[in-house]
Amino acid sequence: MSVSTKLPEWPPALTPEQHAELIQLSSTYALSHGFTLLPPNSSNPPTSAIPAPLSLFPTPFPRKLYELAISLQPIYNALYARIALDWEFLDRVMGGSVSKVDEFQGELWRGWKRVREELVQHKQLGIFRSDYLLHEEKDDGKEQLAIKQVEFNTIAASFGALSQRAGEMHRYLQRATGLYYNVSPHLLKLRDLPQNEPLKRLASGLAEGWEAYSESEAVVLFVVQEGERNVFDQRWLEYELLERYGINVVRRTFSELASSAVINPTTKKLYLPSAEPGRPQLEVAVIYYRAAYTPTDYPSSVEWDTRILLEKSNAIKCPSMALQLAGAKKIQQVLAEPGVLEHFLLGDSRPDVGFGAGAGSLTQSDVEALRSTWIGLWPMDDSELGKEAFKLANEESARFVLKPQREGGGNNIYRQDIPVHLKQLASEPVAQGEPEKKEAYILMELIEPPQGLSNWLVRGGESKARKADVVSELGVYGVMLFDASGEKQSVNRGAGTLLRTKGRESDEGGVAIGESRWFCKGCKYNNPIVVTTSASSLLTEGVC
Repeated sequence: MSVSTKLPEWPPALTPEQHAELIQLSSTYALSHGFTLLPPNSSNPPTSAIPAPLSLFPTPFPRKLYELAISLQPIYNALYARIALDWEFLDRVMGGSVSKVDEFQGELWRGWKRVREELVQHKQLGIFRSDYLLHEEKDDGKEQLAIKQVEFNTIAASFGALSQRAGEMHRYLQRATGLYYNVSPHLLKLRDLPQNEPLKRLASGLAEGWEAYSESEAVVLFVVQEGERNVFDQRWLEYELLERYGINVVRRTFSELASSAVINPTTKKLYLPSAEPGRPQLEVAVIYYRAAYTPTDYPSSVEWDTRILLEKSNAIKCPSMALQLAGAKKIQQVLAEPGVLEHFLLGDSRPDVGFGAGAGSLTQSDVEALRSTWIGLWPMDDSELGKEAFKLANEESARFVLKPQREGGGNNIYRQDIPVHLKQLASEPVAQGEPEKKEAYILMELIEPPQGLSNWLVRGGESKARKADVVSELGVYGVMLFDASGEKQSVNRGAGTLLRTKGRESDEGGVAIGESRWFCKGCKYNNPIVVTTSASSLLTEGVC
């Protein structure tokens, strides 16, 4: 689906006094309402916070495309749940060359294969996020906009709480300044700022997983990284679970779990030590991973052993190892091959995950609507498609991005760097009979975001805004609680949105979240960027 819409001239003009007041209001609102990050090199326990990166205005996004992305999320949820239950498919795709040339994915697949026959908990919880960029294309000479999927996240889909806070902040600014000083009388009305509550809806999904475990005294375990700066995004989920549902959360790193987590050999229940007098152990109902998605989370075999221990427990995992494997870039590429999507959404042999209301009414048009959000994807193997991809990557590299099986950004190879990287991979020794190193990657056509849209960006901890030409990535959250037993136990719904507005151009020292620079994943701009972790959407209709 594409729409013939022209994004408005943006942002509206401000006087110096209005500009200064918006910075003051947004920064103090962020600090007052927990729209925050820890500053670099924070103490433990922390003693200060900085506003999360933000935009002074919400960012325009076509209403019809926004609504399309939301409508597709339950279908995407079911698709990836079905992939996680299809062991033969995962073995074929992830257990082949990928597991041999990508050490991280290989360890994940081999670990899952080793324990999957021993699993005692068959319910799985998915907190997903499907990420899209606007793509500008021409139809009969007319410019059209469509959404194209960058990736589908099945683990540690973050920023839900901050996204809700960003939307609340822009609504506050709209009211506190009289429709943003009435600088854009046809836009910036409350009706154009969508209600968005991913914090509440993601917490609700975790609560439903906890309820499915059926033990009122059990806790939810957050597995987290050392030195996490995005801690407030996670803490808001913790507070929501406690205040709304009476569910306690404990936070542990892999290193802490390695020395403290135990499984009852008979019941397979997972226990952690308790600091509460008279309560020696805490039973874990749900394991929610905000770590475990990058090789740096596994510096030794101890962390892998801990992951296996957790997987074998009776706690419900979010995600399971199988569901994490389903989110690999290689899966995304294979889904684009003829007939694969139909197999999972329409075929009689698809795993039954209880899609919910309307499950039996999925049609080819639903499949095509989902497929319309994809850009060109190719394998980098020795198949005919792979040979085509290798030729394109070397002869037309300006059109493509080379993507490894990684989460978290900053790992992709763009445009003119692709031939150089492929040459380097080809020079590395390969054992006889083993796949080439390039098979760890997929080739993806670059998404072409529309030009000419700007916003005022304020980097976390700074008191000045800079006007920048921007690209906005729309993330749609989803929640899926499933096993293979069918509709009765299934939860499947969308869970709000995230809009990250990013400067196109290089920004020196532009570190937003974590220790590394963020990159525009899947679009043609590979420079370091400032990220407004959760700018909110301003929905536009027709030609503005």
